[in-house]
Amino acid sequence: MAAGGGNNAIDANTLVRRLKALYSHWREQRDELWGSCNAFAVATPPESQNIRYLKSSSLNIWLLGTEFPETIMFFSDKKIHFLCSQKKPSLLFDVVKKSAKEAVGVDVVMHVKAKNDGGSTQMDSILRTVESLDSPVLGVIAREAPDGELLEKWAEKLKSSGLQLNDISNGLAHLFAVKEAGELTNVKNAAYLTASVMKLFVVPKLEKVIDEETKVTHSSLMDYTERTILKPPIKIKAKLKAGGNVDICYLPIFQSGGKFDLKPSASSNDDLLYYNNYCANLARTFLIDSNAAQSKAYQVLLKAHEAALGALKPGNKACLVYKAALAVIEKEAPELTANLTKSAGTGIGLEFRESGLTLNEKNDRVLKTCMVLNVSLRFQNLQTKSSKAKSQNYALLLADTVIITADGHQVVTALSTKSFKDVAYSFNDGEQQLSDEKAPMRVVESKRNELLLYSKATTLRSSDNHEMSCKEERRRQHQAKLARQKNDETAQRLAGGGSISSAIGDGRSSSRTSNDLIAYKNVNDLLPPTRDRKLMIVVDQRNESILIPLYGCMVPFHISTVKTVSSQSDTSVNCYIRIIFNVPGAPFSSKSVVKNQQTDIFLKEVSFRSKDSSHISEVVQQIKRLRRNVSSRESEKAERASLVTQEKLRVLAAGNNNNKFIKPMRLTDVWIRPPFAGRGRKLPGTIEAHDNGFRYGTSRNDERVDILFSNIKHAFFQSAEKEMITLIHFHLYNHIMVGDKKTKDVQFYVEVMDVAQTLGGGSSKRSAAAYYDPEEIEEEQRERDRKNKMNMDFQNFVNLVNDLSKFKSLDLEFDQPLRELGFHGVPHKASAFIVPTSSCLVELIETPFFVVAPSEIEIVNLERVGLGQKNFDMAIVFKDFKCDVLRIDSIPCTSLDGIKEWLDTTDIKYYESRLNMNWRAILKTIIDDPKNFVDEGGWEFLNLEAASDSDSGEESDQGYEPSDVEPESESEDDDGSDSASLDDEEEDEEEGSEEEEGKTWEELEREATNADKEKGVEESDSEEERKRRKLKAFGKSRVGPSSSSGPKRPKFTRCISPSIADIMLMRWLWLNLERNHPLLE
Repeated sequence: MAAGGGNNAIDANTLVRRLKALYSHWREQRDELWGSCNAFAVATPPESQNIRYLKSSSLNIWLLGTEFPETIMFFSDKKIHFLCSQKKPSLLFDVVKKSAKEAVGVDVVMHVKAKNDGGSTQMDSILRTVESLDSPVLGVIAREAPDGELLEKWAEKLKSSGLQLNDISNGLAHLFAVKEAGELTNVKNAAYLTASVMKLFVVPKLEKVIDEETKVTHSSLMDYTERTILKPPIKIKAKLKAGGNVDICYLPIFQSGGKFDLKPSASSNDDLLYYNNYCANLARTFLIDSNAAQSKAYQVLLKAHEAALGALKPGNKACLVYKAALAVIEKEAPELTANLTKSAGTGIGLEFRESGLTLNEKNDRVLKTCMVLNVSLRFQNLQTKSSKAKSQNYALLLADTVIITADGHQVVTALSTKSFKDVAYSFNDGEQQLSDEKAPMRVVESKRNELLLYSKATTLRSSDNHEMSCKEERRRQHQAKLARQKNDETAQRLAGGGSISSAIGDGRSSSRTSNDLIAYKNVNDLLPPTRDRKLMIVVDQRNESILIPLYGCMVPFHISTVKTVSSQSDTSVNCYIRIIFNVPGAPFSSKSVVKNQQTDIFLKEVSFRSKDSSHISEVVQQIKRLRRNVSSRESEKAERASLVTQEKLRVLAAGNNNNKFIKPMRLTDVWIRPPFAGRGRKLPGTIEAHDNGFRYGTSRNDERVDILFSNIKHAFFQSAEKEMITLIHFHLYNHIMVGDKKTKDVQFYVEVMDVAQTLGGGSSKRSAAAYYDPEEIEEEQRERDRKNKMNMDFQNFVNLVNDLSKFKSLDLEFDQPLRELGFHGVPHKASAFIVPTSSCLVELIETPFFVVAPSEIEIVNLERVGLGQKNFDMAIVFKDFKCDVLRIDSIPCTSLDGIKEWLDTTDIKYYESRLNMNWRAILKTIIDDPKNFVDEGGWEFLNLEAASDSDSGEESDQGYEPSDVEPESESEDDDGSDSASLDDEEEDEEEGSEEEEGKTWEELEREATNADKEKGVEESDSEEERKRRKLKAFGKSRVGPSSSSGPKRPKFTRCISPSIADIMLMRWLWLNLERNHPLLE
């Protein structure tokens, strides 16, 4: 049995808290539950590969956080003794000694036995301590048989000591019954993982086996379920940490064919799971072609199970749970009372069955808050009439894991439905007809965990269409509920002005005004005049100013006051330079640079003439370069000024024993996005996890980035499967600077293989044998190995970071994309694969990155849906109405149903429209008049289903007008032939007229010939001329579909009155092309 998490570190705070609870419970309940013992000993057996539940192991895990095999623990009022091997004292002594003294004021004595020593001397020392007590009574776990050499010798010592030995199992069971918050979390995680395996893997597997009539053994189904459970949680779409802390506590067991054993033992149907050593149980019975009696029996059991759950309240006695279930059965089906088991479940936690909390008629123990129970009801040894011997005997079982809360109870396995319609399967057996009394059955994704199959099935009767319609109806009802909630929420937020004022400003501080622009503080700072630059334009790089000669004086201007500078030459002799300044009132002037006052005089522009064109060009370049550098510096300064001041990174230094880690965890040779600025060669770096954040750096001293845990909003890990890179990505609360770039998204990645490779080894032709070149096969294998190694390195780093206490205290955990739910779209300029995670919708491969959390979304509008479109668009409206609407364009319609399902699952209200909306105008209207928006129904104006029938017939100025188009059949292709398009066009032109119709092509050809003769058309045209004219006409007639017209079929361009000759010419050319053109073959 795997240890929880695989970490032997002892949590001192937990040890202190639980030592206090242990001694307090023992001292208060000594006579009632602890056998009146004044000392007790617990001996832990050696490790075993078999699945087992022992109170000795449970006490180890509960108290110390992990199991210490072959260890004897002795507890008394004054001392705690440990007898163990030489390896364990270093793990136990320091922490336990200090914690025991602090918690209960007892000393810790460590007895260490040598490798080949049986520990007899040390055992005698412990027993002498017991014998020195007044009226010594030693408590032991009586039902645990000694296992291993150490425990067998200890049992012999106890037997020969003559001490009074009393059982303390009840005391330990009562001690474990009430769970702490961390224990409840582990139980919930185990239950959630169990339900996920059932829903997504076990039930679909069973349905496939039944539908295809595949013969499978119970053992193969067990192996499949076990492999699924042991996969990383992200593979089964469960947001739980992977690595060592998830395992099964009973092997999955499938039963069918009339042989059933419902006891939770080795042959039970319980498919259980534990998370960090805490168990959860969930049992379901699936009915296959059940008759009326079987259906009634299940429904009675379901009512009894619900009644038992209703009796789970703090203050109630445990016996009331069983009595509530029994009362329902006696009322609904008294004949089934004899088939009901004598218990309604047990306590569950570190042990699968906590004996002190059995839910039977005799247990008067009072239920308390934070107790965890496995409520299990069973009908066994039931019989029904059937022509098949294996179907005559059947049994029914339901079980859930339940937590007692202050106001009642919480069913943590409620994700698994147990309603009759969700667990009943109907098939076309051909042997017997279904009774009319049977309720309608349908195939749904039912949940977990115990599977009870009792007949051989053939084909599923429930159709996919019926299932989809039911699914759509549930989704529609949920969306209607979300619409009401969303409109109420939006109305409240608008009433308080919460969404009108944007919470996200531009983050820039105001630029300096003209009063702040000082070129020179005093005269001494001016450049000394020289003969060469007297009355010449001078650029002062140091003081960021230019000196301009005006009326014989050098007048300084700060470079920020210059708007543009240009040069021009009119002749070969003269050259001009023109400088335009920023002034108030000028078009597009920077109002923040110049401040208009009544006493100020502004110079708008100056022009100078010079005969030295090279000097003029040099001055212009100097001014532009200085202006560009100053502008760039001020922009970066403004961005840095808007950054939020963060705490300093606490670096873990190697050799510092005060820290939990001697050296920080790290990933080497990784790249960063956005990259550092500079024209030099880019270098990979190392990311390290320190006490309160991450640090990334390269070999260059100026290339360093610190990311604090407190600034991380979302963390993602994406392994390379179909991509070329493996990455970890951080989406931040506040911007940070990466080099000179301000960003909220920072990514660290490594390329698992070269993005660009030369195919064929550089040769233009490859032989057939080259495709089977052993060297190329070895190269491909090396690439796969490198890919797997990189993925594993990143996965290990992520797992270690997830276990950091500072990381977990901020409720942070690396999320992984669910590729099965992904879809293609264009969020920016390029197509990308967008995938949801358990907390966000992300695209982390292409830049700019795409990260949107459902908590930030107001609504989603799916646009251009219907009308035979191949693609549609998604518009995401944020709760902050001043933020631009985020669009994802060109999403394939095949992804529409999956997107709807994901939006509905994450409680996001979505609408559908046939046109793209002008969201800027809509949001501006809402911001300007929020009261009117609320009064008119909020977002319901987007609801197409609520629109009246009269509105659906009105023509839209912007949309598609199908009124003049013949309805297309299902088999008609969008890219129909041009002749069909011509027919449709002629029908459109002649609609409503009484023109004669039905003329054949021969009649039209004769009319065209006669018309040409009347016009005097010569028939002696050359062959080249006829071909040229025909191709010209054909080119004019073939007009493809407009890019903005959606799915309209291609048609010919409308003409006012085409002549019959033109029509015949196009027809003749089309027939010839159809026969001879290579593209139309």
